[in-house]
Amino acid sequence: MFVPFQEADMARLAIVVLAGACCLAAVGCNKSETVAQDRPPESKKRDQFAEDQAPVDLKNAPFEGKRAIKHLEELCKIGPRISGTDGMKRQQEMLKSHFEKLGATVTLQTFEAKQFSRRDKVTMTNMIVSWHPDRNRRLLFCGHYDTRPVADQEPDRRKWTQPFASANDGTSTVAWLMELGRHIKDLNSTIGVDFVIFDGEEYIFEPGRDRFFFGSEHFATEYRKNRGQVRYIGGVLLDLFAAKGAQYLIEQNSEFYAGALMESVWKTAAELNIPLFAFKRGGAIDDDHIALNKAGIPTIDIIDMEYPHWHRLSDTTDQCSDIVMEQVAKVLCTWLQRVK
Repeated sequence: MFVPFQEADMARLAIVVLAGACCLAAVGCNKSETVAQDRPPESKKRDQFAEDQAPVDLKNAPFEGKRAIKHLEELCKIGPRISGTDGMKRQQEMLKSHFEKLGATVTLQTFEAKQFSRRDKVTMTNMIVSWHPDRNRRLLFCGHYDTRPVADQEPDRRKWTQPFASANDGTSTVAWLMELGRHIKDLNSTIGVDFVIFDGEEYIFEPGRDRFFFGSEHFATEYRKNRGQVRYIGGVLLDLFAAKGAQYLIEQNSEFYAGALMESVWKTAAELNIPLFAFKRGGAIDDDHIALNKAGIPTIDIIDMEYPHWHRLSDTTDQCSDIVMEQVAKVLCTWLQRVK
């Protein structure tokens, strides 16, 4: 799901001034100390996300968390959705049909990838779901939809290869997007929106040897090639975000690469009195947003760094919350309508 950031990058991050509060750690084996602060983060560079945003006629998206949970359950019933498998193909067919019925333009970005521990290449497919495709200035909401071949955080190694739902780890993001698709076209915004769903984020058979993020890295490469055709002014990655009791700390790489965007989202949450978005500094997470930021798309990672069922068989649908999904939708839909 995510791996430790390199020491050189951590040293670079040390120069960044971040206002957050409290001392917490990153998920799993990626633990790092945090710095106590008592005010919102201030980006070293202000852009359109950090400026005072003009009042708009905000529309409240009637996002239904319970319906999103039903989508989550439907996806998990397919079983493992590992890259290149029949389960993944069934999921792709379900999602393509769902979003096209809602009026979106769906593009499949297919490519081949070779994992270090595998003999053969595997075909992978990113899914790009576009709303208002005629608009050149765009935002993206993204996440991955492949499930991990091994549950490598299970204490009993004999259980690693058992199939598991990976409900909050990726699947919750896709279910959230399925529900959001019912409302995105009705929001008062002049910005185009893409849902970008990555393949190959979790295609790891030998932890510590295999590489992550095939889908986001391919997408970033293609974006660089076709930058003149579309311009993403920002992005939001959702990962491990839908659990009961979730809290989103300020992820250090997001703050470093896209601090102004992060500030605007966290301030929106504070204004709406939604405490899921904590003004507390968390760890540096290596996730799909890194490739996007390096391609020139300022992107933040909304992630629950303390999710206890990460890469375990217990990552099941009952760990996820419809209320959390609704609250995140309220924040991001309000924020989206304010982006100039």
